[in-house]
Order: sequence, then structure tokens, then C-alpha cells
Amino acid sequence: MQRPLAKLLGLATGAYATRRSLRGGPGHRGPRTDHFDGTVFFNPDASAGKSFSEFVRWQRTSQAKTWPRWVGNRALPEVRRRLGEGEIAITFINHVTYLLQFQGLNVLTDPVYSERASPVQWTGPRRVRAPGLAFEDLPRIDVVLVSHNHYDHLDLGTLARLEHDHAPLVLTGLGNRAFLEEHGLRRVREFDWWDGMRHEVAVYTYTPAQHWSGRSVAGRSRTLWGGFVIEAGGCRLFFAGDTGYWRHFRDLRRRLGIMDVAMLPIGAYEPRWFMRDQHMDPDEAVRAHLDLGARLSIGTHYGCFQLTDEGNDDPLRELAAARRKHAVPDDRFRALQTGETLVYRR
Repeated sequence: MQRPLAKLLGLATGAYATRRSLRGGPGHRGPRTDHFDGTVFFNPDASAGKSFSEFVRWQRTSQAKTWPRWVGNRALPEVRRRLGEGEIAITFINHVTYLLQFQGLNVLTDPVYSERASPVQWTGPRRVRAPGLAFEDLPRIDVVLVSHNHYDHLDLGTLARLEHDHAPLVLTGLGNRAFLEEHGLRRVREFDWWDGMRHEVAVYTYTPAQHWSGRSVAGRSRTLWGGFVIEAGGCRLFFAGDTGYWRHFRDLRRRLGIMDVAMLPIGAYEPRWFMRDQHMDPDEAVRAHLDLGARLSIGTHYGCFQLTDEGNDDPLRELAAARRKHAVPDDRFRALQTGETLVYRR
């Protein structure tokens, strides 16, 4: 069984991948802040990723569970053509990729349609499910959110297809714009934490996360990571991207208010000594749900690519246990089937 290579996949395959893909762009230059030293971004209260020696230790001691070679999808997506005020249609495509449909607006989160979450398509974590909604069946995509530049979130092949077919507005963190423009994306806006913009029918705010960035050994944490809040159609939705459990969930509630829907990662969390600072486990995701006071939370970041040591179904089992532990009703924190569409009505 091939051990999972997770976020540091570039360490093993970088010698063979294209230099343009691995370089990750020039990064960001600007004044120092509470999370930027002038060259490199950092987490105010935690490390920004693990060292190479810690990665080697993980790979040497890994007790990764066996995943199935392939899992068929059973849910049938329902692409909505019309939505009313106060409605959001949420379709789980795979991993952390969701189609979000508001009144007059279609958004994709961290779109990944490639076979592998990798700098190359002949090795690295390979999908065990087909996308729940075929690329050709996507509605017009107005906006794409790119939370950070890891391969399972910023997939150049998928972004190139979206540029060709939809020419969407792409929103991302500081330092990613030059890299995306170098690869043919024409409409890119980048933001620091808590900054954002109004565009047509929605307001977007880029929010903090506890994570890191990098597409190879070089250029680590030179671009920013984060999540997004979308306010549209009378609803407020939070897409967390990748993150460890941190105070930013309480900060977000205080600064931006109660979320109608919070999309929180529940996978890629074992072993905890390696993943704790960068990925929540299901129990921490439920705690984040409570910190946010969200009306509904939906799990992300599971069931498609084996990035870490837990089993394919472990996030769902542990989420159910965490809901019971924290007395959260099942319908307040959902985990969708790949391809399932949920319509939230405020």
C-alpha cells in the first residue's frame, strides 16, 4: 500500500514536476502585519506547517488505514436554475469542491476535477470517487474561490478548463494572483485576512485560517491561506478552506455575525501530532460549529483523496460521535454524499 503523501507531496515528486507548477509564483511583498514578516506568512499562535524531518518521521511511522480502490457515487445532483431570496443550493462535488448556488450567482469552492491531487498526474494521491457533478454539467460559473495554493485546493488543470469555458472571477489570498495569471487566469483578485469586495449580487470577505501554503520545498508560506464569507441572496455562508482549530471562529462570529451555513473541514487529521495545527478533526469541527453559532454546518475535505492516515469513512463516524458528545442535532451538522444537493432555506 502506498503511504499518503499529503500536503508535502511536492517533496517526493518535485524533481519530476514542471518548474512553473512548483514555483508557486513570486509570493507577496508588503508591510509587516500580525501574520506576515515582510516575506513569509505565519500563524499568530501556531507553526506554519511541519518540518521535513517531521514529515519523514510521519512517513516512517505511518499506520495508514487501507482505503477502497474505488467507491461509486449514489446521489444525483440537482443543479438549480432558479433560487429565491434566502435560499442556497449546495452540491458536493468532491473533497472540498462544492457548487454553491445563490439567487443569481453560481460559485465553485477550491475546484479539483483532476485525477490526482498532485503536481503530476502519474503519481500522488488518486481519487477514489468520480466527481459528483460532471464538469460538463456545471452551470455558468460566476466566481471561483481558491482558499490557498496546496495541490488539493489549487488545481491548475481544473482552473484552466474553467477559464476556457466560463472565464470566472477568481478570488484568493495574497501572493496567488501572479501565479494564477502566469497560468492563464485573467480575472483574479487577491486579499489579506478580513479584506474583500462587493461584486454584482454578493459581498466576499477573506477570513483567517490556521494553516500554511506551498507547492514545493521552495517558496513555503509566501502566499496566504484563508477562508471566505459570502453574503448573497439574504444569506451568509462561510467556507473555511483548510484550517486547524483556532480562535478565528469566535472572531468571525464577532466581526461578521451568525452564519447561515458554515462549511468546515472534517478530514485529513491523523496522526494528530502531525496534523493538529493545520487540520481539524471532527470533534474540533463541531466545536468550531458551536463557536460560530452557525444555523447549519456542512463537512468538507473528506472521502475522495487519501491524504493522511485515517480511513475513508472515519470522518463520518467520528463526526456522528462528536455531535452526540456536544449535543448537536444531526440536522445541524451534515455530511453530504458525493453528488448530493442540499437546499438551505433561511
